[in-house]
Amino acid sequence: MKAASSYGVEIRKQNICFRKTMDIYRQAVMYLTEALDMAWEELSLIENARRRFNAAEHMVHTTKNNMARFDFDQQFPKMPSYLRRSAIQAALGTISSCRSRREPGKPYLPKKTHAMPVFYREVMYREGEKGSDLAYLKLYDGHDWIWREVRLLHTDMEYLRKHWAHEKASAPTLEKKHKKYFLRFTFEEQVTLPQIPAEQQRICAVDLGINTDAVCSIMTGDGTVLARRFISFPGDKDRIGHVLGRIRRKQREHGSSCRSLWSYAVRLNGGLAKETVGEIVRFAKENQADVIVFEHLEMKGKIRGSKKQRLHLWRKRDVQRRCEHLAHRNGMRFSRVCAWNTSALAFDGSGKVKRDPDNHSLCVFPNGKRCNCDLSASYNIGARYFIRERIKPLPETARSLLEAKVPAVMRRTSCVYADLLTLNSVVSRMAA
Repeated sequence: MKAASSYGVEIRKQNICFRKTMDIYRQAVMYLTEALDMAWEELSLIENARRRFNAAEHMVHTTKNNMARFDFDQQFPKMPSYLRRSAIQAALGTISSCRSRREPGKPYLPKKTHAMPVFYREVMYREGEKGSDLAYLKLYDGHDWIWREVRLLHTDMEYLRKHWAHEKASAPTLEKKHKKYFLRFTFEEQVTLPQIPAEQQRICAVDLGINTDAVCSIMTGDGTVLARRFISFPGDKDRIGHVLGRIRRKQREHGSSCRSLWSYAVRLNGGLAKETVGEIVRFAKENQADVIVFEHLEMKGKIRGSKKQRLHLWRKRDVQRRCEHLAHRNGMRFSRVCAWNTSALAFDGSGKVKRDPDNHSLCVFPNGKRCNCDLSASYNIGARYFIRERIKPLPETARSLLEAKVPAVMRRTSCVYADLLTLNSVVSRMAA
């Protein structure tokens, strides 16, 4: 499969005409969006994307053999052809998206766009000498499109040379973030994922938590737990808590919005998510895991309770998305299982657990055993993955026979680690 990764390189020299280039490009996108929307009934009849794009370009660009329907060339003279085509593509995407989700009686075209220009190689972007931090961009200075020299951040360029020199980079896209400009390059890798039977796989079962960032368990198909790790970054959490405290005090005393402090807290929270993902994948790679397994976390409705702020800041989806991408880059598969009752049920099959009122991270099993609640959940996550992978591909007759002997595996929402051990013993007896 192909895995796409991107990296933003900061542009050091900021006193150049990026703003004018962005403005003229966005004006072109908005003009094309309004113009092509008037001709959408005609364009929508063309199913092939390439032919639709060519038809749209003929409507707005005049050539020796074609007379344009709209005066785009007069409104935006000397615009580079590749940038014009990029704007047409962005406009077609906007119209198609708005038309597909249009509600009767409501306007659907956006009043402004946040599209960013793409600098195609050789015609709008040229690299400097090998080993140099210089690049050349074709920018709009208010009157004409001219080549300008820009200096890229040395550390970013060294990272690309060290880790991505073997991959071909796509045309960079201009990006503005935190009052700085970046060139974002995209790299595409060809990765091979392992094709291993479920009973021979080694997985890393991950339970994401709030008190502990993640608890990972390395498991095999027979239920053997080979390694465990508790991942937590208390220093980063304290820093986020300190910023949130400053926001509360400032809002209580002055009633201000604290926009800059909220932005800082969000960046700290994003950095914590990245650190957590890196540690999870590093642990799985050290133990030669074939699959990383998470819960399928879906939280709907209004969040209430004393920990609602921490739950709002919990970047569970971002962690899983980043972990999936990083796992594929390292040749590991990614999977999710049902999250119901993974923490509520004891991994030894004794029933529902009770949280320790003095230490919420610990739980008490019905048989009196005390265990870390997140660790018990990670065992159950790994067990549900193996149970699903063992039962799902079986024929209906064999599956019904197994479910009759181990009734607990019929409901995936109540499977625990002890059910996996029972299932393995039944399968072993049947094979003998």
